[in-house]
Amino acid sequence: MTARALLVVLPALALLAGVIPARPAHPAPRIRSLAGELLVASPEMRDPRFARTVIYMVSHDAGGAQGFVVNRPLGEIPLAKLLRQMRMDGSAASGTVRLHGGGPVESLRIFALHTSDYTSARSTVVRDGVSVTSDPDILLAVAAGKGPRRLRLVMGYAGWAPGQLEAEMEAGAWIRAAADESLLFNEDYDQQWEKAQARQKIDL
Repeated sequence: MTARALLVVLPALALLAGVIPARPAHPAPRIRSLAGELLVASPEMRDPRFARTVIYMVSHDAGGAQGFVVNRPLGEIPLAKLLRQMRMDGSAASGTVRLHGGGPVESLRIFALHTSDYTSARSTVVRDGVSVTSDPDILLAVAAGKGPRRLRLVMGYAGWAPGQLEAEMEAGAWIRAAADESLLFNEDYDQQWEKAQARQKIDL
């Protein structure tokens, strides 16, 4: 998608509100959380929305799971224009930012996935120096040169109902893999899926 096409979509975007959508608590046996790990589509993945995707998991418990696809770039947009689209002052901003397709749920909503050197009252540390921020002021910090070292702006997220992800993994649709900053924020998108597969975790 070109920057021009992105500008057509952006007026309907939400203002980074609510990092991880609230989910009701579901009493159930404790599960091993995948938060902070990568979920990698296996070669057997048949859903075209997720073929060859790499997903960074931000929550996973008895109530379900959420994560962000990190290897689906949509295009770049001038930061000043993005700020104006979000009704913020972009007069001093320069450069561009890249938007990524984070998943099919709430696909017009922007989320900020980033290194934990940046924090605000609405930042949540996921694991190992990776955070999610719901405060749109992170874009102002980026414009002022005070943002995080590494940043992924994603539109939408991937979500699973209770038990759904476990069933898909049992069917062989997904592979667990270790996450780190170098892979998570890598811009070699064509190789990211293969590199993530090589980090597969084996359950004993």
